[in-house]
Amino acid sequence: MADASLTLQAALRQVAIEIDRQFDLLLAVPDDPRQGLYCAMRHATIGGGKRLRPLLVFGTAGLFGVDRGAMARVATALECIHVYSLIHDDLPAMDDDDMRRGKPTVHKAFDEATAILAGDCLHALAFELLASEHTHPDPFVRIELVGALAHASGPAGMAGGQMMDLAAEKASFDLPTVTRLQAMKTGALISCAVESGAILGRVPVEGRTGLRGYARDVGLAFQIADDILDAEGDEELAGKKLRKDEAAGKETFLTLLGLDRAREQARLLVDQAIAHLKPYGAEADLLRDIARYTLERDR
Repeated sequence: MADASLTLQAALRQVAIEIDRQFDLLLAVPDDPRQGLYCAMRHATIGGGKRLRPLLVFGTAGLFGVDRGAMARVATALECIHVYSLIHDDLPAMDDDDMRRGKPTVHKAFDEATAILAGDCLHALAFELLASEHTHPDPFVRIELVGALAHASGPAGMAGGQMMDLAAEKASFDLPTVTRLQAMKTGALISCAVESGAILGRVPVEGRTGLRGYARDVGLAFQIADDILDAEGDEELAGKKLRKDEAAGKETFLTLLGLDRAREQARLLVDQAIAHLKPYGAEADLLRDIARYTLERDR
């Protein structure tokens, strides 16, 4: 396990470097009145963050010998959507947070209008990347990537889950509803990262069942671990304010299951996720390590 952990940490560092490099090139600051907008986008995207979604793209596409440059561009598109959602989620109209990834949120470092536009631009940049021939020469692969990310980002995915999360402040949700909320808000982009790796690998839809099961279970385990971290974690390590769900009176996996049952459920989900990878050999070890990492992380 120590060796696996070291391998995973090395992979996380490498992917973080590659994603930062992509953003540095894509977001060169122009010498015109848009400077503040580009600086805000760079503030949100470069440095910090777990880069879990990009790593899942690399880990899945790596099963099928995909070109690493293509992986990096698709992974960056996923991270664009994730970061845009964080910028908007931190705004006063939503979660009203002051810190993200260990530094001031975009609306605090700049202003609310700039933060909204920075999120809008990252959303657009994601699809610009996926639609480009530089990402993949096959237009059918590109359009499938665009469709998958659009579905995962919209009302049936992340944004829909965020709306349910806002509603949770005024309603009492049962376990199936909280599970659905989190499968959309958090799990949809995690699933899309795995799906995108399979699309890059030209895996037919009927051949993705195991990978989809893996992604679903990892996404739920990740969120249960997040709920535990929100209750027990260290704000300095997390780089953001914790215990906000409790203060807002929201139902979470932790409040509905209790600490011991929540931990056990997360472990079961990780075991299930790893079982979905049974058809693969050592080439899937990175994905197995990512599943275990969901329980071990401190941020």
